[in-house]
Amino acid sequence: MAQPIESMVVEASGPITVSSSAAQQVARLLSTEEDSLQALRVTVSGGGCSGFQYGFAFDAKRQDDDIVIEQDGVTVLVDSISAGYMAGSEIDYVNDLIGASFQVKNPKAVSSCGCGTSFSLV
Repeated sequence: MAQPIESMVVEASGPITVSSSAAQQVARLLSTEEDSLQALRVTVSGGGCSGFQYGFAFDAKRQDDDIVIEQDGVTVLVDSISAGYMAGSEIDYVNDLIGASFQVKNPKAVSSCGCGTSFSLV
């Protein structure tokens, strides 16, 4: 059973980066949106098949505690709680045989699901 995200303390270490592939896909997707000033928001929440899951959505509002990552002309937002779980990670966009998706390459994850959106920590 997944622990509530607020009940775990996770030490931040290392920056969160965004790959060129992910930045290009965000730019492509935003080019079809009415509000092209939005940013990709990446979150971590309890759930998924491995305990935690990543969420990806466009958001026009920045929060005071957001980590703001600029890459190749696009903006990615990560709230401070999620950033603790993602420290040292790379946000990537992968297009392979099982499909295309945003994925997080997280060095803190001890296991993850095949789709790359769910993970577990020690």
